This record gives sequence, structure tokens and C-alpha cells, in this order.
Amino acid sequence: MPTPRRQRSTDDNAASDTAQRRHPAPSQPFATLRTCGELRTSLTSLRDTFSNRHHSLDFAYSHAHYLRNRVLAVGLLFLLLTPLWALVDIVMLPRDLWGITLSGRGLLLAGLAGVLLLARQSRERIGRIRVSAGLLLALPATFYALVLGIVPDGDVARLAGYAFIPFLLVAALSVFPFTLVESLAAGVALLWLLAFAQRVDGSWLTPAGLEGLWLLASLLAVSLAANHFQLSLLMRVYRQATHDPLTGLFNRGALTLHLEKLQAWRRQQGETAPACSVLMMDIDHFKRINDTHGHSVGDLVLAEFARVVSDQTRAEDCVARYGGEEFVVLLVDADVARGSRVAERIRSTVEAHHFPDHDHQRVPVTTSIGVARLGERETPQQALERADAALYRAKAQGRNRVTHAD
Repeated sequence: MPTPRRQRSTDDNAASDTAQRRHPAPSQPFATLRTCGELRTSLTSLRDTFSNRHHSLDFAYSHAHYLRNRVLAVGLLFLLLTPLWALVDIVMLPRDLWGITLSGRGLLLAGLAGVLLLARQSRERIGRIRVSAGLLLALPATFYALVLGIVPDGDVARLAGYAFIPFLLVAALSVFPFTLVESLAAGVALLWLLAFAQRVDGSWLTPAGLEGLWLLASLLAVSLAANHFQLSLLMRVYRQATHDPLTGLFNRGALTLHLEKLQAWRRQQGETAPACSVLMMDIDHFKRINDTHGHSVGDLVLAEFARVVSDQTRAEDCVARYGGEEFVVLLVDADVARGSRVAERIRSTVEAHHFPDHDHQRVPVTTSIGVARLGERETPQQALERADAALYRAKAQGRNRVTHAD
């Protein structure tokens, strides 16, 4: 498992923008705010489906698992249909071409079986899953190109069903949650394959050939739209399942899963595994804030507190809302000493920060923090319990302080 990234990535930007617009300035027209907000959300969604550059690692794992299931399903379908298609070759082609096409289909079958095996054994290997998806589309296209290059020109017209391969593969793009860059690259390659086939069979730049190119380009546009909507929906479902809607941070379940993955990765690293620290914190006297200023101000304080804490951490760290006014920070490659320094920096920053109410008056906010070292062999729950015990001691000693579990 690579170094974890903070969950505040661009697959969360739509919700972050919504949170920032929760209390707009009274002087700004509501219609303008709504129009600008919708445009900004749409542009963010398009950017996040365009490439995976800004995807968080946690979403990348969810995306890869979803992609792997599609590879296994479609790959199995291709594997079953390939030998049946060989019967069409036996009926349509001359006997002297049987050896070429049947040998090619045998290699295609072996390649598809290898792709299925690679995908099946790559549950946590994001790179391998993406490679298997690419190979699933590349193998039939390569098979078609090789057949076109080997079969004599006079017999190309007798290849029943082969000309359908580029169209089938472009349609298959819509089944996979590829990014727009990946789908566009595959689509351009398949357009080139169709152009090569038309040059071989003599239909290049003829009315029939242009019609085929136009049809393939139209299917590619539909597939790109399907990829965009499919990936956007996947991001939305992922966020709803793993993120707190008020703060945009990981929720409790996602934090536990993140810790489990990190612990599994650290055990694989053995003695070279980096030290990690867990910070458990809550907002002091938060009930008093709700009772004095109202729950709407309490929500503002929680959202602003989450932003302040996130700003004090690195991209590879993880910040989560554990429940209510409790938050957890997972510091990667940080021993207890460094964890204590970060905790003290968060505490002092929160104490000095201006938390506004609806009238922009300052709401006094402090935090108590418990720090615990993440043991290599302990479960996530054990580490969280030790950090929570340290937090309880900080509150018992007067609040607005940092204490240690170790």
C-alpha cells in the first residue's frame, strides 16, 4: 500500500464547495450564488472524471475494485464467445486460412485467460488492475490487426464478423469506469484500427468507409459520456458512504478501514515500516456552544474546526470526524514526539483561531488532544481506545491540553 493521502482530494470538491457556500454574504444575490455554484460543481466533476490525477488514494482503491469486477465479468464473456466465433471462421473461410485464424484465436484465448488471472490476483494492486483492463481491450484489437496483416487481400472480405471488433470494443468502453483521458486514448487507437482495416479492404474514404468512421466516432462520444456519468456517480456514492457531510472528512467507518489497510501495509514492510501516531481530540465544552449560540453555530464551529485541523496536517496524513465533536488525526511517518508537536500546534492554532457566529462575533473554542503511538501489531480499535483514554485524561486535567497514552 503506498503512502496514504489525505481524503480532501478533488473527488470531494463538490461537497467542499457546498460547505463554503453554506453561509453566503448577504449582499450577494442568491440567484448568482446558485448559478456560480452549479457551474463550479459541474466543472469540478468534469475535471475529476477527466483523469485520475487528483483522486485520493482511498477512492483509487474503491475505483480499482469496481473496475476489477467489470474486467472479470467482461473478460469471462469474451473468453466464452471466442471459441464459438471460431465456428464462423470454419464455415466462411477457405481451408488454407483455418490454421492462421485458429492459431490466432488460441493465442487470444490464452491472453484472455491471463488477463482474468491477473485481475483475479490483483485485489489490492491498483496498477495491475488498470493494466488488466487495458489488456482486455487491446488483445481483441491486436488479434484483428494481425489477421488483417496476414490474410491475403482477396480473402479479407470473407472475414465474417471481424469488422465489428472496433465497434464492439468502443461500446465496451462504456461498461468500464475509465477516465475520459483513458477512454479517449483507447477510442483514438480503435479509430486508427478501423482506418487500417478500411485501407486493407479498399473502403478507405469511400461513402461506406466514411459512414463507418462516423458511426465509430459517434459511439465513442456516447461511451465518453457514459464514462463521465458512471465515474461521477461512483464518486458520489463513495463520498456518501465514507465522508461526513458536514465537514467533508472521513467518517468513522472509513477511518477504521483506512487504518486496517495501513496496518496491513506496515506489517508487510516489517522493520522498515514507518512509525505512525494517532491523535484523538474533541472540542471543549461543545454542548455549551450549542446551548449558548444555537446548533447552527455549532455546525459552523465543527466545519471550521475540521478545516483548521486539516490545514495543520500533511497530504499523506488522514483527518476524520469520529463522531459528534470528536476528531481523529492519523499521522504517517511520525513517532510520538512528532505527533505531540503536531498536536500542540493544532491545540494552539485552535485556541487562537477566530471561530465566527452568524454575526461574525468570535466564539471561544479550545480542544483537548490525546496522542498514542500506532503499534505495528495492534488493531485499529486498540490504538483508538488508547488515544481516547489519553484524551479523557486531558479533559480530566483541565482541558485545552495534550496528553500521551505512551
